[in-house]
Amino acid sequence: MAVKIRLHRMGAKKNPFYRIVAIDSRKSRDGEYIEQIGYYNPKVQPAEVKIDKAIAEKWLSVGAQPTDTVKALFVNAGIVKASYKKAAEAAPAEVNAVDAAVEAAVQNAEE
Repeated sequence: MAVKIRLHRMGAKKNPFYRIVAIDSRKSRDGEYIEQIGYYNPKVQPAEVKIDKAIAEKWLSVGAQPTDTVKALFVNAGIVKASYKKAAEAAPAEVNAVDAAVEAAVQNAEE
């Protein structure tokens, strides 16, 4: 069973409130979940987020995959390191390598 950590929508129409839950990936967004990890209320300023760090780390340690939104919430709470930022920083190095190869090919063609 693949477990995801994702948002479970609650609240009234145009007034969303989300629970952060561990759920089987095959279940629907608002389906029956395994365990509640915390909650997220985007309607108040600043956004209200409460995450049980011990439960979140337990689920991450057994292989549960957070969605992009939940991962961002975890990064802000200090539960997960921002590893996706490392990938974005690595991309310019690859672009520079390609640019260097193109410049070398142009110089060889000119000679």
